[in-house]
Amino acid sequence: MINQKQIALNKLNDRIRSCINCRLSLTKQNIICGEGTLNARLMLIALSPGENEDRECKMFIGPSGKILDKLLHIAVISRDSIYMTNLIKCKLPKNRRPKQDEIEACSHFLDEEIAILSAKIIVPLGYYAARYIFKKYASDPPPARADYRALYGRLILLNEKKVFPLPHPASLLYNPSYKAETAIKYHKLQILSHNCKWYSMCPMKCYFEHGRLEKKWIELYCKGDWEDCVRYQKEEKGAYHPDWMLPDGSIDESLRYR
Repeated sequence: MINQKQIALNKLNDRIRSCINCRLSLTKQNIICGEGTLNARLMLIALSPGENEDRECKMFIGPSGKILDKLLHIAVISRDSIYMTNLIKCKLPKNRRPKQDEIEACSHFLDEEIAILSAKIIVPLGYYAARYIFKKYASDPPPARADYRALYGRLILLNEKKVFPLPHPASLLYNPSYKAETAIKYHKLQILSHNCKWYSMCPMKCYFEHGRLEKKWIELYCKGDWEDCVRYQKEEKGAYHPDWMLPDGSIDESLRYR
């Protein structure tokens, strides 16, 4: 059976490899396409290839790649289960900051990747990837760099897209003291990789299917960060909780009555 998703991605990658839309095409060795499983639930988006990636034409094989592997190992997530790509497909000279026209010249490729892959959760790594995704999907994106750091490790619903921004692994090369904190944030990837085990029998599912519950509760908790769901926590402890308790622990009396 012909995999239409693979065909579409192959055509896109052919266009990416032949791109000469900006100055970066003059200084790169290779143009790096995304890699991973086509049906990945999680799509990780970094800024750009580094020196090792540019030379070997592979994602995350340099120093930041080694850190990523350790973070994924802690999260019990394999590279084979995710899809990884970059906002900018060519190496930035001397690892400098990207220029806006370079982002504009390259980002349409990422837009197409997102559409083709249709991953359930977009995971931008670091400021530039997060800023691009928020500007694309949020009606009111955060204005300052510090605002994005405050969002790392939080699942956010943006215009029907689930976004889970994380610090870039390279940040630990400069601030290793943040390793424990960063590992906790990356641990959530394991949680986000599958639905809550109680979802099939959860009253939230029934309420949603009968049009009595907003979709956001299902996406952010039942099919998202179910570890933070108060209902899940109480279920695991065998503690009583009414059927009309929402995932954040609040009570919606309107769900109590038909």
